[in-house]
Amino acid sequence: MKEKITSITSTCVPLPLENVDTDQIIPARFLKATTREGFGDNLFRDWRYDKDGTPNPHFVLNQDTYKGQILVAGKNFGSGSSREHAAWAVAGYGFRVVVSSFFADIFKNNSMNNGLLPVVVSPEFLAEVFATIEADPKATLTVDLPQQTITNNATGRSEHFDINAYKKDCLVNGLDDIDYLLANQSKIEAYEAARS
Repeated sequence: MKEKITSITSTCVPLPLENVDTDQIIPARFLKATTREGFGDNLFRDWRYDKDGTPNPHFVLNQDTYKGQILVAGKNFGSGSSREHAAWAVAGYGFRVVVSSFFADIFKNNSMNNGLLPVVVSPEFLAEVFATIEADPKATLTVDLPQQTITNNATGRSEHFDINAYKKDCLVNGLDDIDYLLANQSKIEAYEAARS
């Protein structure tokens, strides 16, 4: 069981860069582990730290100005390789939602499989959110998964977002694929019994 996602209102961390690939999200040298623990420590490692391991004060995750459970990213977030570790790293850092105008399909699916909600918005809405955060780092977004809406609370503007119905059900109920099957075990057994 994973933590359920229903409605999240949070401040945001802005990353207004386009074409952020999975190697930038979690560099390949950290892919030796087979469990999800510790990946958040190395999220955007080569941007967060200098070569000697000193935190880069110019990178957004190292600035006290921006905090929250929502990462707002530029277009084409999660491109590149199919490594699931990228979703592990974003979720492991503490983000519950990633907002962008476009996600690479594999990253998008890996995110939903790991309890991280990718929300696709229009380029205009994304630009407004970035401007809002720049004007007020304490501004919040509300993501309502059951209603499939995202709202910029500073402006009141909302957009509807699409999501696969099965993945939505899993995220709302905190289930992964195995949990989902186990939750429906009695229905599966009844179906099998009726067919035998």
